[in-house]
Amino acid sequence: QVHLEESGGGLVQAGGSLRLSCAASGLTFTILTMGWFRQAPGKEREFVAAMRWNGDSTYYTDSVKGRFTISRDNAKNTVYLQMNSLKPEDTAVYYCAAGQRPWHYGDYRLDEFGFWGQGTQVTVSS
Repeated sequence: QVHLEESGGGLVQAGGSLRLSCAASGLTFTILTMGWFRQAPGKEREFVAAMRWNGDSTYYTDSVKGRFTISRDNAKNTVYLQMNSLKPEDTAVYYCAAGQRPWHYGDYRLDEFGFWGQGTQVTVSS
């Protein structure tokens, strides 16, 4: 099992920045890909970004490219999502996810990840 715990959400004005953290514990050696998803009220959960567990490859959905950055602190087994130039449409609950399938180029489906965090709320005011 892999346990994920997110932190770092909050309220920010449009144009501002936030950094989300996701601490992984347990059988982390089984993880191949880490991802971030988000779910806005009344909408389905959608893919945001993914990274190969060793940190050498990343992919972003089009709506966040150039604004969000996924990264990892190897020593802490922690993955980050740096979010800059935030927009009101970025408002959502953000979820960290860990998967045991290889990283690939392109958007990810929810079923490609077997472990999920509890989510952290990000609210961007206009």
